[in-house]
This record gives sequence, structure tokens and C-alpha cells, in this order.
Amino acid sequence: MNIKFVWFFSFVTIICSAQSRSVIELEKGWKFHKGDAATAEAIGFDDSGWQAVTVPHDWAIYGPFDKEIDKQTVAITQNGEKIPTEKTGRTGALPFTGTGWYRNTFEIADWAAGKKAILLFEGAMSEPQVYLNGAKIGEWAYGYAYFYFDISDKLLEGKNTLAVQLSNKEFSSRWYPGAGLYRPVSLIIKNAESIDQWGTTITTPIATAEVAQVTIKTRFTGENLRLTTTLYDTEGNEIAQNESTQSILNQFEQNIKVEKPQLWSPENPYLYTAVSKLYAGDELKDEVTTTFGIRSIHYSAENGFQLNGKTRKFKGVCLHHDLGPIGTAVNKAALRRQMQILKDLGCDAIRSAHNMPSFEQLELADEMGFMFLAESFDEWKKPKVENGYNRFFDDYAKRDVENLVRATRNHPAIVMWSAGNEVPDQYGSEGVKRARWLQELFHKEDPTRPVTVGMDQVKATMESGFGAILDVPGLNYRVHLYDEAYEKFPQGFILGSETASTVSSRGIYKFPVEKASMKEYPDFQSSSYDLEYCSWSNLPEDDFILQDDKPWVIGEFVWTGFDYLGEPTPYDTSWPSRSSYFGMVDLAGIPKDRYYLYRSRWNTQDETLHILPHWNWEGREGQKTPVFVYTSYDRAELFVNGKSQGIQIKNDSTPQTRYRLMWNDVIYEPGTLKVIALDENNKPVAEKEVKTAGKPYALKLEADRTTLNADGKDLAFVTVSVVDKNGIPCPTATNQLNFKVTGAGSFRAACNGDATSLELFHKPTMQVFSGKLVVLVQSSEKRGTIQLEVSGKGLKSESIKLNASL
Repeated sequence: MNIKFVWFFSFVTIICSAQSRSVIELEKGWKFHKGDAATAEAIGFDDSGWQAVTVPHDWAIYGPFDKEIDKQTVAITQNGEKIPTEKTGRTGALPFTGTGWYRNTFEIADWAAGKKAILLFEGAMSEPQVYLNGAKIGEWAYGYAYFYFDISDKLLEGKNTLAVQLSNKEFSSRWYPGAGLYRPVSLIIKNAESIDQWGTTITTPIATAEVAQVTIKTRFTGENLRLTTTLYDTEGNEIAQNESTQSILNQFEQNIKVEKPQLWSPENPYLYTAVSKLYAGDELKDEVTTTFGIRSIHYSAENGFQLNGKTRKFKGVCLHHDLGPIGTAVNKAALRRQMQILKDLGCDAIRSAHNMPSFEQLELADEMGFMFLAESFDEWKKPKVENGYNRFFDDYAKRDVENLVRATRNHPAIVMWSAGNEVPDQYGSEGVKRARWLQELFHKEDPTRPVTVGMDQVKATMESGFGAILDVPGLNYRVHLYDEAYEKFPQGFILGSETASTVSSRGIYKFPVEKASMKEYPDFQSSSYDLEYCSWSNLPEDDFILQDDKPWVIGEFVWTGFDYLGEPTPYDTSWPSRSSYFGMVDLAGIPKDRYYLYRSRWNTQDETLHILPHWNWEGREGQKTPVFVYTSYDRAELFVNGKSQGIQIKNDSTPQTRYRLMWNDVIYEPGTLKVIALDENNKPVAEKEVKTAGKPYALKLEADRTTLNADGKDLAFVTVSVVDKNGIPCPTATNQLNFKVTGAGSFRAACNGDATSLELFHKPTMQVFSGKLVVLVQSSEKRGTIQLEVSGKGLKSESIKLNASL
């Protein structure tokens, strides 16, 4: 099998001149009500008692956490369960079920006949019923889908009233889906003669270091029009232009040559801009700006996956769409911070699991350099949960796929589509037909990228032919079946579409240190020695070996990059667990130990030298306390209070010793734990130490950034650590802290990364977990200084100043 896909881009439509097009983001002025409300769609409905909110908005993230919310008695078949058990916290234990209403009254000036108005929703959770000026204008089903309505005949000059009813049913999700208008809503006003919504398609059928062919297809409405497209480099310099007057079936096709292009890649995320202007005679009718990248992708048995002609393997993570303490309400600053942490990890790819990604996330992937596996569904026709997507598949699957591809196909980051994840339809001929139908639908909309499905029932897909028809066979776990799948599937390569599912709690270590599946402890935490996993999954090293030793394995997407709300495996029958343990990074965005295990092999530019566990073990004096080191170096010597514990060298005797340095017989004594990395001649090249901390004394504050945009939505993430009188972090501290924000900003949320915490994120108080937590500070719309003060009983208070500028 040899699949070559050449294509590029990043879709961002920007407002052009006022005479041709305007885009109004409906962010402010919303009123929200949780619960049903008769006649709430009516123009004259009294919503004065409703809550004032801004959109994006997630109504459920404010809690409270409740064991009874969406409690499910079920056998999770994709996890191999056969006997139903009571599941709590599976969907985050947050109040996302039920009905919610949103209303917004806005003004439109200079509305006239001959104009066109499009109302665009980038995500509405879920089953939205949409009303304008008292009349229903449409509905949708899938909470993750992008959709729009032509409201040209409903929009009024002057005051307009928009009302949206949303409904989340019980048993509709396997994780926390969020609730409400959690992604932007916007109004696009343009001329009737205009470029169609998502009507610009840019590909690069030729993309080499010497020359590129940029092919731009533009769908439009109108007659006797001409299109001028101008390309600009990243500095804004014009590099090429094309004018077209001939179209076929209301579509222009333009081919533009670019000499010596900058090729987009994770290492060089270079972006170009195309400005398309539509004219009737000399009158400008419409203008659309599209940001794009030039690059080629190629999948083959001979070379695996190639980007710009060079073979590489995906170093990817899976991400759910929630952003921890702010829920699913999309926020670009939160996404950027998340992706910066992944960039430092050495991660170069993201799988949107198991949902359609936000526009903001894709824009950042283009800009920051992440390849993207854009996923569509977690269910097809056969259900996983009673009220899941199975209810909508027949009526909506085609429309949802079309909108996904048309809205996002220009992003250079996207290198693959996923038609589904662990769908029960993997069994039998009907499932094969659905897989083929969906793949052909993706190909029709975008012939430049392959399609995969995350398969967990690998034996079944071998027998049915399901796996054989996919462009890219994706295996979720099942490391013991990789060789057999490679032999039986015709493609000649395998993708680890979901790997590991190792579980851990940041800063928590359990003894004895041993490998274990579905291990549970009285405190409902998992050990950060990174040797615990789930019944269906495995340890990181099992996947590392496949990536390193099998040239036909084209990469992996680890479950998961960050912890997320819901699915608290292995504690999904244990209250109060309410969020996952799978992440390399916890829910607060603080890296766990496992982050550094992956960093030691993924980030080839920077040194990694990380010691675990912490060295505060009162009561373990004289007992064996194993020490692991995750490092990019092959060997190191360990010292306890200056006494050598010997040199360890990575070796192939076990999967663990191939990738970790381990001293299993270290006897604990308080003091200093030091590791010195050595070169091949046993000469020191780097060192790191961990010290035993004294009693909690003070606080240390570190912001991810100190200058914010004064736009009312920018965020700074401030990590708060409890330290002793010498400034040494206290890794077992559990102090309750209080937060106060003054000046040109406000307190947004806090998170400690503890999967069992029932403290509300939006309250200005929280207990630290393993000595740390994170405070989110939000800018206002005023320029000035923001001050965060953190205090706790018996601790020296600390403050930090941030700057908000326009």
C-alpha cells in the first residue's frame, strides 16, 4: 500500500473591509438559566432574573461534585468487563445533565436586502434548538460538531433576540462532556454575492524545498464574478498573485507557484497567508483571509510516515477537550499553556480524543508545530452508552463529517482523520460497510489525507476485514497483537492510535514497588513509580520497544497527555474519585514523574535528568526505598548523603532497565539524594539532587507568564508551592490556601491535581496536593497591574504581580 497525500493549511477566516464582510463574535450579553423555561424563545420573555454570562461558557464546571450525578450501573465492554457494576465519577460527577437556556439580544445596523447572514456555532453541548426573534431556525444533535444556519430571512435591522435551548441526557457520555455554549458563537454578514461558508480549499500538490504549487479552490455564490488571490509570507510580504474570471459550477480553481517555500513541520511551523477578493466588475463583493502552510505527507509500507519526504514517527498524545478547572469552555491561553508543556515534552502530535477539535486548538497546532489526528466519533450505530451518538448516526453522521472536514481541512497540522474510536461496530459485515462508507466520505471531502479508526477489537477486525480496508490501521493497546496485525493487514504499517494507559498520581509513591494491573489503595491514588496500568493496557516501555524495534510501527498517541475530568480508572467504582489518572500531566497542568520518562526519549534537544521519589519519608528510616531516574543519559551514579549507591547503565535485560535507571535497594535516610549523569567514560556531565524538607513555612509563586492581554479573557497560571524555611519544596504538604486577586484582573479558578478532591474550582480556597496547586488569574478589559496574594494558616504569605496591557 502506498498512499501519498500532499496538502496544507490552517483555516482562519478574518474580517475584511466593512463594505464586504463582517464577523461579529457573540461573546457578551448572554443570559443563562439552568432548567427548562416555557416560552424562553419569545422576544418579550423576561430574562432579567437569569445569570449574566459570557460565551464560551460551561454551566456544569461550577459543580457541585455529586456521586449521584449520572451514576451508571454498567459493564464497560471496551475495557473487557462482563459484569455490570456501579460507576461513580465516570462523567466527572459534575451537573452536566439536564436542560439549559441561553438568550442574547444584539443590534444590527445597516441590514438591507441583498445581504446574507450566517449564524455559526463551533460547539454546543448538546442537541441545540436555536431560535431567532421567536422563530425556530434550526437544530443539531452532536455536541462536538460545528454547524451553521443561513438566517438571512430572519435577521432584522436593529434589535434581534437569539435563544438557544440545550439538553444533555443521562448516560450520554463516557467522560465529562461539559455543558452549554462551550465554544464561540458568531454572526457572519456579507453580500449575497460572496465566498461560501468554508468555501476555500487550499492544497499543495507539489511541495518541495525548491518549489511548491499552491492550488486554491474557491466556492462562491453569484454570477459574472472574478477572484483575485494574493499570497503573503509570514512577514506580510507579497510573494504571488493570481486573478481568475473563469469558473466551473461556481468554483474558481487557481494554481500559484511559490519558489523556495518554507515547508511546514513541527520544527518549522511556517505559515503563509492567502487573501481572496471576489469582485463584480470593480466592486469588491467579498474578502476572505486564510492562513496556511506548505507541506507534503506520505504513508507507505516502504517508508512508513513521511513529512516533507523525511520518515518520522509520531510522538503523540491523546487529549480530551476539557481544560481542567475551567471545564470545556474553550480558552486560547489555557490551550497555549497546555501545548507549551507538551512542546517541552518533545511531543509533536495530538489526537483529539474522542471528539472534533476546537478551531482554537487547530490554530495553535499550526502556529506552534503539532501534527494533528482529528477524530470525529466515539460511537457509530452500535451504542456504548444508552444515549450516545448511536441515536444520531443515521441522520447526522454524513453532515457531521462534511462539516468537520470543510471547516478544518486547510490546517497544515492535520495529517490524518479518524472516523471513530473503539466502536462496537468492529464486529461483523455491517461494521465493515460503515467503516468503508465513512472513509469514502472523508476521501470525497478531502482526498489528500488518510483515514484511521482506533481499533481495540483487533482479532475481530482481522477476521471481518474491518482493519484491512482502512488507510491507516490504528491499534488501541493490544501490544501482543502488533506482529500478527502487521502480517494480516495489507497496509504494511501499524499506528499506535492509543497507547499505554499507565496510571499515576502526582507525588504519590506506594510500597512495595512492583508492576501491577488495576491496583487500588485505600487513599484512591495510584503510584507515581509508573509501574501500574489497566486491565487492557500496559507500561510505557512496551510501546517504546515497538517504536524503536519495528520500522513498520509509525508512531504512538499516548493515553493521555493531561488528566481529564471523568473516567477515574481504576477507581471508577470508588467515590470520591472523579477524574482520570492517565495523564503525564495532572489536571492542574503540573507534570507527573512519567512526563520525564517520555521527555527523556522524545525531547532530543534538551537534557532530562529527573529523580523520583521525593525524599521525605518519616517512618521509613532504614527501609528499602527504590530510586528511579528518568534521563536522556545512558548511565548515572546515585548518592545518599554523599555515599555512592553505585552506577546504573541502561540495558536490555528488562523493558524497564532499557529506558530507566533504577536503584531498587536504596535504604532511606533523611538528607540529600543526588544523581550524577555520566558519559561513556564515566565522567560527570550533569547532576540533580532532592533534599528532605523541613516543616511547611512559606509559599513560592511562579507564573507561566507575567504579561497578559487586557481583553477580559486572558489567563496566567500561577503554580503555588509550599516550602520550608530554606526554600526546599515540601512534597507531602496538605495546607489549605486562600487566594485574593486585586487590580486589573480577577480570580478565575484553582486546581490541585488531586483526582479525589471535591473542592470547587471557582472558590478562592483549596488544599494543596503533594505540596502544590495552580491558581488561574484572568485579566479584565482594563490596563494595569494585577496582584495575586496567597495565604495559609501557619505559612508566610506570598504575592506576585502581573501586568495587563492592551
